[in-house]
Amino acid sequence: MEEFVTENQNTSSTKKFELNIDSLLDISVEISVEIGRTKMSIGQLLAMSKGSIVELNRLAGESVDVYVNEKLLGKGEIVVVNERLGVRVTEIVTPKEMVQKLG
Repeated sequence: MEEFVTENQNTSSTKKFELNIDSLLDISVEISVEIGRTKMSIGQLLAMSKGSIVELNRLAGESVDVYVNEKLLGKGEIVVVNERLGVRVTEIVTPKEMVQKLG
């Protein structure tokens, strides 16, 4: 396994560590996309059957949330690529917005 940190010697007796960014490029992350949410009672849930429609809190065509390791990365729009669904990232949240989402 590659080392993430390399050690450099200063002229003094203290050691300095630098991060080797190239070592991080192969780390896998989980990306998920949320198209909407809803709440329903257990009774409504049990009444569902094949063909039931679950209405979400977003409008058709509204942007979706893109998450990386369960942390909001930004917003996007649903696209079709080679008959598969995909997301075009349209906005990256700022660090300030990320902090506001935590509270």
